[in-house]
Amino acid sequence: MATATLSATKRSDTGKGVARSLRREGRIPGVIYGRTRQPQALSISARELLRLLEHISAENTVIDLTIDGSTARTLIRQIQRHPLRRDIIHVDLQELIAGEKVEVKIPIVLQGTPAGVRTSGGILDQVMRELRVRVDPAHIPARFEVDVAELNIGHSIHVNEISVPAGVEVMDDDTSTIATVAAPRAIEEPTPVAAAETTEPVEPELIRKPKGDEEGAEEEPEKEKEREKK
Repeated sequence: MATATLSATKRSDTGKGVARSLRREGRIPGVIYGRTRQPQALSISARELLRLLEHISAENTVIDLTIDGSTARTLIRQIQRHPLRRDIIHVDLQELIAGEKVEVKIPIVLQGTPAGVRTSGGILDQVMRELRVRVDPAHIPARFEVDVAELNIGHSIHVNEISVPAGVEVMDDDTSTIATVAAPRAIEEPTPVAAAETTEPVEPELIRKPKGDEEGAEEEPEKEKEREKK
């Protein structure tokens, strides 16, 4: 189980105006809640929280949160960010109860190079990167390692093939694909240009007679009249 520490202070004032003021002061508004605790508004140092998030997996790390001298074991349940700047604007934490299972997402880490990639140039595709589980907070796995070294082209590994520690209940569908090895993509050869397309274009056939021919046809009756006069 991965753990970390963080400090916060209680606050009584709430609302958008208060939240903006806190952020200007370098603090982030938050809230802690739990089955045996009424929701409590908090103020957290932005620098401390950002430094913490650089080194942990927020979704499955138990955080010992110190609030004005008292400590609670918590999980970060939601981090709200500004849609454009991506700054953190609010954080929700859930207080944990010993022996009470919680649902968390655990990273899936692939181990090894698949046989189909090594010998046949296949492509490894990791379909799932996290696994949803229910587990006692004291036994949250840091990650699930999945050996893919024996996968050949066209073969896959599924959720029900993962080795899960006792006490961990998998919430995802057993038949869901975690990773698969696909055949290498065919390289398309350029289509040869047809010989007819490389020759000079043929001049289109004229449907109407050229103007000169039409004028010549009109001259024939005049020549006939001259011969009759002679």
